[in-house]
Amino acid sequence: MRAHEAGALHAEGYGNPSWLAVPRDVNALVPSLWSSSVSRGADGAVTVAGLSVAELAREFGTPAYVLDEADFRTRAAEFRDTYAEVFADVGGGADVYYAGKAFLCTEVARWVCEDGLRLDVCTGGELAVAVRAGMPGDRIGFHGNNKSVTELEAAVGYGVGRVIVDSFEEIDRLADVARRLGTTARVMVRVTVGVEAHTHEFIATAHEDQKFGFSLSGGAAAEAVRRILAHAPQLELIGLHSHIGSQIFDTSGFEVSARRVLGLHAQVAAEHGVELPELDLGGGFGIAYTTEHDPLSPKGLASGMAEIVDRECRANGLSVPHISIEPGRAIAGPSTFTLYEVGTVKTVDLDGGASRAYVSVDGGMSDNVRTALYEANFSCTLANRASDAPPRLSRVVGRHCEAGDIVVMDEFLPADVAPGDLVAVPGTGAYCRSMSSQYNHTPRPPVVAVHDGEARVIVRRETVDDLLALDVT
Repeated sequence: MRAHEAGALHAEGYGNPSWLAVPRDVNALVPSLWSSSVSRGADGAVTVAGLSVAELAREFGTPAYVLDEADFRTRAAEFRDTYAEVFADVGGGADVYYAGKAFLCTEVARWVCEDGLRLDVCTGGELAVAVRAGMPGDRIGFHGNNKSVTELEAAVGYGVGRVIVDSFEEIDRLADVARRLGTTARVMVRVTVGVEAHTHEFIATAHEDQKFGFSLSGGAAAEAVRRILAHAPQLELIGLHSHIGSQIFDTSGFEVSARRVLGLHAQVAAEHGVELPELDLGGGFGIAYTTEHDPLSPKGLASGMAEIVDRECRANGLSVPHISIEPGRAIAGPSTFTLYEVGTVKTVDLDGGASRAYVSVDGGMSDNVRTALYEANFSCTLANRASDAPPRLSRVVGRHCEAGDIVVMDEFLPADVAPGDLVAVPGTGAYCRSMSSQYNHTPRPPVVAVHDGEARVIVRRETVDDLLALDVT
């Protein structure tokens, strides 16, 4: 983080970051940052699926998450079809589990089900959404590092296709639940492979010093395999699972991960005479939040991963296991932007004669905490009109009582942005609504799905009555 003993204004690199160039056209939309149906209309206003943001703001209010349904479903289908095609001759295909933690509601779970994907959940609440949407149990995977007995009972009772176990205590709990319910639970072992993914510390999940999984280096993963096999027939071990982190832009980390986890596959075959049928390589595929990001396409990811898995299986003398992946952000993230109304604009003088505009909007860290939590970068644009004003370095901030309440750290917006204008922040479909809060007793925004010129609410806006509903008086 930027720091200086005399304050942030004196820190090296303060001002616009090196990747953020002054735009030639401050009204231009960078296609990689937006859903496929977003453009500017003849009047200069941003449109999505044929609807103007001004229309959406009038009908649904601001702030609001605006979700392009066709874009979401097209991205999901591209992962489904691409991985099935690329892995058709390498292990007999691949399953795609949409990672519900990115964003989940009943309607989205229905889309995932209708479009032939599977669904990854990590709490009893997410499982309840899947059940309500009619997702078959055998197409659900259940994650989580501290699943309760109640959650395990719900999962096993619904017949989830796999439980990804994360601790020795959970193995015993799950075996006991399966015994009491008179059934067999299919399980995978989450393996910590010791890969340092090139991402933020808090979203890198495969290095040794963190809470997830069983370590390879200390032998915990091998011991987990042994204990699960000992719990037969209550537990059926179907494979290993590895997830190295989030917002990852190449396959190098997956190469190391696959090599190490397939080494454990070979060890299990040698020691127990069991060749595990499945391997899950997780998700974490990155998206473009700003012009600094250059993510791989699903085809690029699938081709690279297939080559890695095939090579490593040959080296270990293994048949290629059935592969699964868990994209969430890569499907949901680009499909959505958040629409805000500007409330105030302040200009602050910086060193060297420069200045920055602080553009305050009617949302903030309650609807997008990623900037404060991960130092995440976002882009934004003036959305209700085009402007002839020159670009001005701006910071989009929220309405909460925190200095860290920042939505967009650095962006060039037109110098004439004023109260009443609308601004749109792309790439907010993943982890923004999911991690939202009622901080300062602020009702959470709605999720508005748009498709072919029509808009409908799929998650309604919270009200003051909702805020007060749980208070005991």
